[in-house]
Formats: sequence, structure tokens, C-alpha cells
Amino acid sequence: MIHHVTRFGAALLLAAGISGAARAQEAGTLRIAMTASDIPTTNGQPNNGYEGMRFLGYPVFESLVLWDLSRADVLAGVRPGLAESWEQDATDPKIWRFRLRAGVTFHDGTPWNADAAIWGLDRFYRNDAPNYDPQGSALTRPRTAGVAGYRKIDDMTIEMTSDRPLSYFPYIVPYILFSSPRAWESAGRDWARVGNAPAGTGPFRVTRFSPRQSVELSRNDNYWDTGRRAKLNRVILLPVPDANTRVAALRSGQVDWIEAPPPDAMGPLRSANFQVVTNSYPHVWPWTFAAGRPDSPVADVRVRQALNYCLDREGLVGMLQGIAEPSVGFYLASNPLFGNPQNRYRLDVQRGRALLAEAGYTAQRPLRLKVAISNSGSGQMQPLPMNEAIQQNLRENCGVQVNFEVVEWNVLLGTLRAEPTQPGWLGADATNVSLTSSDPFQMARWFLGANASPRGSNSGHWRDAEFDAAMTEIETARTPEAIVAATRRAHERLVDGAPWLYIVHDTNPRAMSRRVHGFVSAQSWFQDLTTVEVR
Repeated sequence: MIHHVTRFGAALLLAAGISGAARAQEAGTLRIAMTASDIPTTNGQPNNGYEGMRFLGYPVFESLVLWDLSRADVLAGVRPGLAESWEQDATDPKIWRFRLRAGVTFHDGTPWNADAAIWGLDRFYRNDAPNYDPQGSALTRPRTAGVAGYRKIDDMTIEMTSDRPLSYFPYIVPYILFSSPRAWESAGRDWARVGNAPAGTGPFRVTRFSPRQSVELSRNDNYWDTGRRAKLNRVILLPVPDANTRVAALRSGQVDWIEAPPPDAMGPLRSANFQVVTNSYPHVWPWTFAAGRPDSPVADVRVRQALNYCLDREGLVGMLQGIAEPSVGFYLASNPLFGNPQNRYRLDVQRGRALLAEAGYTAQRPLRLKVAISNSGSGQMQPLPMNEAIQQNLRENCGVQVNFEVVEWNVLLGTLRAEPTQPGWLGADATNVSLTSSDPFQMARWFLGANASPRGSNSGHWRDAEFDAAMTEIETARTPEAIVAATRRAHERLVDGAPWLYIVHDTNPRAMSRRVHGFVSAQSWFQDLTTVEVR
């Protein structure tokens, strides 16, 4: 049963954390300060980017396929979830068959079976379904571009169909979360009201919600995976978008864990005996260019390449006190999949200025750009000081004039679903949305011509025939060797075509009290809270 708490004033942002302090003295309560400016939606399809999925997605709701977050030394792969197994059809590679896990129930007791699965898919993909959720669909469909259909085979088996052969289809499926049909009925068939009493199948369930202030998760003692039942009793999630406020909350004992501490706080926090945890993970912090908007300067590949040569990434990493790695492509330069592109981006002012001159931009006619950025958000690191440093860097090195449109995180996320010619792109020449770079599916999401927004998440509408051809090879490949070779060729086009200004890869920093134990910093945007203890 969920308990409603009266809304507090915005000035009392940490009031919920203070009220949670007494609970935190009990072993087993973890209080987390998120970067989000509001509580992610709790109805089974959280907003606020992947931070929403990290804390109010996978801990509460699950998919047929889940991320394997058990190790810190390898890139997170996938594992069986609400499907105990899956297979690609031997004769039609567009068909994937999922055998559902028996004995699973939603938090409200509703059984998990093929009917519940089809109902959950209808929520996002069937526009005329009674339970269709436009807002949830707007978040899910771009993340799962390629899903074409689905059907029930028997009570515990479903088939899903892609619009073309997709070798990476199991990496698409984790972004489809399932909620209880009974919870929707109990909420008057209103997805907005489902968030007041949601029911998933995950290791935690939502038990208390204070709008804009906090949400409390409690352990699901009946969780189907008995070996992964949570060690914590409760998790209290707080939206604290200001980095310095998060640090103050940790130092004062109001929270036990903070996301994205600012670089200048790392040393003092370590000296004060707090844990500071970092690890490489598939993250890239770019500017996405409006390459497909004809009236933008960045429609010219020479301009995009020039900006990549005008940027001092090493200086930016130094400003961040080493909690980032330079980005010169979608993948890290040390990744075997990086390939051998013609361009090797580094600070080369002479080359950058020459490319700008070829494109018609000089000291007398400087390049002027508008870039949409946020003041906080999931994976956004420290967006204001970082972007200000880039602004100064580009001006001093290559005479580029950059102006910013600073918007709230969810508004900026909306650019991923808009065409660059539409108002949703905020009239910008580039947007600064941090993105995931974990596997070929993510390459397809952000860059494939067929995935141009609003159908997919290629929001800059960059198109490259050689890249698309390499992706087709990846999608139809049946051997790992063929996938690797095609991925290298695809990545070479991403570097040379420069659809992004490649800036840095984050190292996933978070800081914690010494009372927090058992956390494994997975190489992923998502993390497993079931292993964590607070003593």
C-alpha cells in the first residue's frame, strides 16, 4: 500500500531526507541524492533519462531481458529476466521467440504470463489499445526502434518481430518495462494515476511518494529471483539537481549516497573519509550536431570536423580533475572497435582554422553557433562549467562564437524525439545530451538513417550511406567476427563524418558514506541496488 505525503515547498528540497534520517539510523535504509530536478515518473516508464531508469526503472519494473550488473571489470552484458530464454528463428531472422519465466507475480499479486506480456507491449506499441500510453510510448519507441510486432504463442511463450534482421535485438528488449494490468485498472485506467500505486515485478516496490520531494522503495520479500533479493529494507530517492547541495547533504548526514559529485569535491570528500567510486562505462558526453538541417553551419562536414580539432579535451579532463577520459569517437580510442579512421581528433588549431576557412568562416566572418544545454541531469556530469570551458576554448582557439540555451533536463531530452527543424530542437545548431555507447544497437539508435527522429533517436538527422551499409552487415551477421569487422567500419565513418563534437567519456563518479557496503560499480548506466547494505 502506498502512502501519500503532503507536498512541501520547493525551498524544503531536503526535508524528505531529514525526515528519513531517523530511518537511516536503522540498518538497511539507503538515502540517495539524484541529479534529477524532480522525481522520475513512477508508473512503469520513468522519465529523466537513464537516471530515471536506474532508480525507478529496473529496481521496480523489469523486462524480458535484463542487464548483468554483477561485475565491475567487464562491460555489462544481458541476462535472462522475465523471459528465461530466447532464440532467433532459424528460417526468419526477424522473429525472436521468448519463453517466459514461470512463477513470477507483480507486486499486487497479478500473475506474469503471455497475456500480461502482450498487454504490456500494447501499452507502448498499439495506438488503438485501451491501455495505450502516449507519454510512455514516446519514451519507449525511440529506445526500441526496430520492434515491428509481437504475438502470443501459448500461455508462457511470445514472439517478437523486428522490421529487419537485427543481430542485436536482445540489447533492444531491456528498454521495454512491464507493469501490472491490475494496477492500471485500479487507477481508473489512467496511467498518470498508476504512479500513485504502481506494481512491477522487481526487487523493490514503491511504498511512499512525496511529489517533487522523495520516493521510498521497500524490499520485495517475494521477489522471484531468491538469490537476488535485496539486502536493504528501504531506498529513499531525493531529487537534488545542484551538485554542491548534494555534497552538503552527504557531509551533513542527510543522505548516504550522491550521484555525480563535482570534481573539486572529490579530494575533500576522500579526506573526510567518504567513499568516492569511479569506473569506465559506456558513456559519451557530446554535442549532437543538427547535421541534417540545411540552414545550419554544422550541415557542412568541414565545420563539424573543424570543431573537433579546435577542442582541447586534455585541458577539459584536467579541469575535471581526471574524472573523465577524452572522447575522439563514439568508442574510446583504446577500444578495438575504434577502427582506423582518416581523422584522429586532437587539439590542432591550425587544421581546425583551415577547415573553417574552407567552409567560409574567418576572423572577419566568425562561425556562430547556438547550443542547447541543461543545468543538470542523468549522465550530464557538470554541464554548466564544462560547457562554459568549451565555449571559451573554441573562442580562443578558433574564433568560434557559441551562445547557450539553458533548459531543464526533460526539455533537453525532448530534442532526442524532435526533428532538428522543429521547435522541439530549440532552434539550436547542437544539443548537449549525454548518451550511451555500449553496443552496436546504440550506434544504430543515434546514427542510422532509418532511425532519424521522431521514429528513432538520430536527432541530428545525420545520414551516411557507408555507415548505413556497415550497420546492415552488423544486423544480418551470424558470427562475432563478422560483427566486429563491420562495427570497425561503421565506427570509422562516425569519426570521419563527425555527426557529434566528441568531448569526453565520463567515469561514473558517485560518493558514499562509509556505512554503505556491497556496491559493485558496473560498467553500465544502470546499477544493482540489491547487493548494497547500509550498516
